[in-house]
Formats: sequence, C-alpha cells, structure tokens
Amino acid sequence: MKSANEWLKIGRVYTPSSEYDWATTHASVPIAELIEGDLFRIYFSTRDAKHRSVTTSVVMNINSPNAIIEQPSTIVLSPGALGEFDDSGAMGSWITHHEGNKYFYYIGWNLGSSVPFRNSIGLSINSNKEGFKRYSPGPIVDRTPFEPHFCASCCVLKNANKWRMWYLSCTEWFMQSNGKPEHRYHIKYAESKDGINWDRQGVIAIDYLDQNEIAISRPSVIFDKGIWKMWFSYRSVDLSYRIGYAQSYDGIHWDRAKGPVLEVSNDGWDSEMVAYPYVFQHKGQRYMLYNGNDYGRTGFGLAQEVSS
Repeated sequence: MKSANEWLKIGRVYTPSSEYDWATTHASVPIAELIEGDLFRIYFSTRDAKHRSVTTSVVMNINSPNAIIEQPSTIVLSPGALGEFDDSGAMGSWITHHEGNKYFYYIGWNLGSSVPFRNSIGLSINSNKEGFKRYSPGPIVDRTPFEPHFCASCCVLKNANKWRMWYLSCTEWFMQSNGKPEHRYHIKYAESKDGINWDRQGVIAIDYLDQNEIAISRPSVIFDKGIWKMWFSYRSVDLSYRIGYAQSYDGIHWDRAKGPVLEVSNDGWDSEMVAYPYVFQHKGQRYMLYNGNDYGRTGFGLAQEVSS
C-alpha cells in the first residue's frame, strides 16, 4: 500500500465552555457539515451537569477556524427518557444526507453495574429543517447473539443503492490488575437497503494488531478515485489514542498502514492523545477534525492534508 499523506496541524478550533448547565465540559467526536461558502457547522458532544453526553454545535469559517462565528446555544440531541437506551447520553457520530433528509446516527449511553456502561446506535432524522427527531425510542443497532457487549461510533455512507456502515464493536470486557473492568473493541462492517435496518454478518473491517491493542474507534471513511480510505483512532494498553489509516478496494477488506498518520504534539492540548478523526473535503483540499487530551475535554482541532 502506498503510504498515507501527511497532515499539518492548523490548531485548536474550539475549547469547551461551561456557559450552559448542559455544556459543562468536553467537545468530543466532531462532525463537519457545510452550510454555504466556507462556513461549516461543527457538531460535537459535550457533557451536562449530570455528566451525560449532549450533542450541540458551533459554526466556523474554514479559512479562520480559530475564530468561532457561532457559539453553542441549542441542544441538537439530548439524552432519552428514563430507562431508554440513551438515557445517560446522546453522542453524535455521523450525518448522512439522503433525499433532502439528514440522518444523524448517534451513540446512546446507558450506565451499567458490573461494567461501567453499555452503548448502542440510535438514529435521529431532520426532514423539515426544524430540528432532529428520533426515529425510534430504541436503538437501530444494538448487541446481538453474536455481538453480546456493545456497539458505538459509526460512519455511514450511501453508495449507489447500498448503504454501508463501519462501526465500533466490543468483543470483550476483562478485569484489569486494579480490579476495574476494561473493554476491547474493533471496527466491523454492515450493509443496509434503507439506512435503518442493517444486515450484520460479523465482518471485521479493522482488527486488532496484537493482544496489546484494546481500542479501535471512530471510523471516518471517504471514497476517492476508486479507493475507500479510512481514518480511525486506536490505542493499546501502554499507548494512548493515535490516529491510523487504512484503504480498501471494496470497502470490506482493508489494508492498514503501519503506525499513526497523526501524532501527539510535544506539549499543549493534544500532547497526550489524538482521537476521533472526521475527514472531509472542501474546494479540493482535505481536512481532519480531531480531539486532543482526555477524550475531548480540551476541545477539538483541525489538520490539513499535505501531499507526501
């Protein structure tokens, strides 16, 4: 596989603010949506006063990403009702445009007892520009007889008459030496005819490199000149999140590049980890939104691809 191009960090775009009681900390899993011209709405997940994930947004100009034009003032996705799959958080993961509608796929959070949490994938649809409405009170992708733990962050693309999903799938929980449970998850692949009902055959897209790797998350996929390209975050027992790359000719079987394509900085807000990439193109240039230290507590930044 030809080595992936390099990325130049532009800088931090947004730092979380505690101005609202529903946005006290974090700006995780950013998603870019073109508004017009060079303006983008960036959706992300924050935390409310009860530490539940809540999805909101800001507006930035891609030419001046450090100067936010519109601060978060409204909730896009809020936690569900008591006992529902997302009563502990609704974390946006991906937006797919289809026939004038916006399909917003999100991670629903439930707190656990024997393990800290359980995730599944929900869907909210905006069909009238008056806000997103949940497709259903339950998840559209959840654990199954053969995926018994949880599933989470996904990327969904419509290609011809087929919908494709790459999603995080937990394969096990195990006890650490400190007596606390830890999870392992990698990325699987599924298909659909309508973007709602998914055929899951247990196909692994990006697998663990070795026993030390414990987390592969937040796939971001584009189709470019006949090649499927994926960026994702990964971490091991002794290394915090880095951003990796893989490519494929069919979107199912992937060739993973060695090492990270985006590394931590020497100091500052992203010196400990880089995670949760979202890659998008604008006016012939490719950009990446990503999180820094502590899973987005320090905000999100922007990088630009440069040819190697």
